[in-house]
Amino acid sequence: MSAAIHRIKVVNDVSDLVPILRAVDSPLKLRLVHRLGEAWLTLEDVEAEFGKEGVKTLAFFEKLRLIDTRWVARENRKQPDKSYHFYYSTININTTSPLNEISEVLAIATMPLKDYTKIESKIHDAVGNEGRFFSDVAEELGMSPTRLKGLVKRSERLEYRGHRIERFQAETVE
Repeated sequence: MSAAIHRIKVVNDVSDLVPILRAVDSPLKLRLVHRLGEAWLTLEDVEAEFGKEGVKTLAFFEKLRLIDTRWVARENRKQPDKSYHFYYSTININTTSPLNEISEVLAIATMPLKDYTKIESKIHDAVGNEGRFFSDVAEELGMSPTRLKGLVKRSERLEYRGHRIERFQAETVE
């Protein structure tokens, strides 16, 4: 019998609220979060239960670093399968923010997809194939650091790597 690991996601930066809110912004995402909190699921399990949208959501959770992975051996398989589980059992939100920043973050998290996609495309184009430093992109697009962080953290196509913004490349699962 193994004890469950209790991991806490601590949110100290107001922009970190965006991925947390986006992780449960649809009934499918919410159900997938609950299932991943209960059990380890393989990609095959997710696709069978949640369809192609579930697989896409799983990649988004992986980008947000909200899920843990491990390899599991299954009967009649030559190679193990990668399985997924929600990484955190608790989320601790401990942040103080000026009203304009928290308003900006909540507006980004709840922005209609059509409006968000236009802005995301501008950032995606500005970043290019090689990626760029965060401050250079913010300056070029005339955005506050909080706004740009929130927009990138909401994105399924962009990610932070150190002080850079890069185009997100999901791991290919075979």
